[in-house]
Amino acid sequence: MRTSPTILHLDMDAFYASVEQASKPSLRGKAVVVGGLGPRGVVATASYEARVFGVHSAMPMGQARRLAPNAAYLVPRFHLYRSISERVMELLRALSPLVEPLSLDEAFVDLEAGGVAWDERSARLAGVKLRADIRAVTGLTGSVGLAASKMLAKIASEEAKPDGLVVIEPGTERAMLGPMSVRTLPGVGPATGDHLRRAGITTVEEIVEAGEDELVRLLGKAHGHGLHAMALARDDRPVVAEREAKSVSVEDTYDVDIHDRTRVGLEVQRLAERCVRRLREAGLSGRTIVLKVRRYDFSTLTRSETLRGPTDDAAVVREAAARLLDSVDTTGGVRLLGVGVSGLADYTQEDLFAQAAGERAVAEGPVEEHSVAPVEEPPPLAERRWPAGHDVRHAEFGHGWVQGSGLGRVTVRFETPDSEPGRVRTFRVDDPDLEAADPLPLVLRPGAEARPPGAVSQAVSSVPASLPNSWSGSGGGAATSRP
Repeated sequence: MRTSPTILHLDMDAFYASVEQASKPSLRGKAVVVGGLGPRGVVATASYEARVFGVHSAMPMGQARRLAPNAAYLVPRFHLYRSISERVMELLRALSPLVEPLSLDEAFVDLEAGGVAWDERSARLAGVKLRADIRAVTGLTGSVGLAASKMLAKIASEEAKPDGLVVIEPGTERAMLGPMSVRTLPGVGPATGDHLRRAGITTVEEIVEAGEDELVRLLGKAHGHGLHAMALARDDRPVVAEREAKSVSVEDTYDVDIHDRTRVGLEVQRLAERCVRRLREAGLSGRTIVLKVRRYDFSTLTRSETLRGPTDDAAVVREAAARLLDSVDTTGGVRLLGVGVSGLADYTQEDLFAQAAGERAVAEGPVEEHSVAPVEEPPPLAERRWPAGHDVRHAEFGHGWVQGSGLGRVTVRFETPDSEPGRVRTFRVDDPDLEAADPLPLVLRPGAEARPPGAVSQAVSSVPASLPNSWSGSGGGAATSRP
């Protein structure tokens, strides 16, 4: 184990919610909740203002609404979060070749491997500069933990939240860990925590006092040994630059159970297309196609099929997923569908689909030229959907974001990341002057002109001003929870 605090853990503060607050001046300092807005949606991230009311990630959205009824409830904009995350990761890679991303908003960095830190002072300076660079590039804040191991660096970043920096100097680890809850240690979830509590063990120091043999008896050999080592602040895990993906998958949860078998099939085809896009973006292919179906009674079924070679061909994945669906009884309704590919490789068997088609032709006889048609998306809805929080542009009023929609109306607040809080207008959902737009950068690049908030001072709403507005699109036309 190294003797200097040169392992850095960065955790962006309430990342999704902070992005939304940075892009929407009217939400700064307000409670913001990001996640699926449907009846089965869950919280992805809550701002610190929302956490005061007890809202936290993975909480059912219905419970969050009861705790914080006046918060802004927004549909995630993952494309924007990914683009900002990549800029943050670029800053980390400038520090060291050893960067281990854990998610869009979290990563470990080995500063010593990059030659930018070798002791407590240099590590602290690197952490301070990183936080300043992140704020300058993204307008957001991140918390930094510095320690001699990954476990301690992550604990330090938790202690630093929000918008802080904590360094754990070697030799102080045991004293710092001792009074902390056992839940502080990696791998101690609710079940393990309850098991230890029943044995009279609630703090890290009590884990050490119990001894390794007792932990093995309580938790089993592997978990007991590992937990005792962590309680003693022993963690030799290196920062690994590339974490090999084991599978690529996508899934959707539906607000209303799908009963129509044709619709289920179309959804599976669409998910297969999305899965293949992710495969190709990662430069991967795979041999095993996996279908996941969660039925109306919460029972979850998985079916898989292994191909003769790896593929990233959408037609192959669609076909395999359709065959797997044939073996699943969806009577009663489906609440979740997923398609995944595992057995990953970085090459493809280019002619796999052609071979499969040839085998079918031999087995089944001649096939009409157009019998294998591309899968069509379901017909567009008669009423355009306007997800709460997403970007729009109006021909007269400029850039804004959807504050809510329903009952044939959409409410928009017109503002930009660098404007004052903007005016609110309500339109018909089919207003020809209103269209979806790309997000604006959170921080203007040097030399760029400030963006006007839009000519809204003398504008007249296209529907009566008495129509109530909604933060979360809770009316009949509210957006679905799918990103």
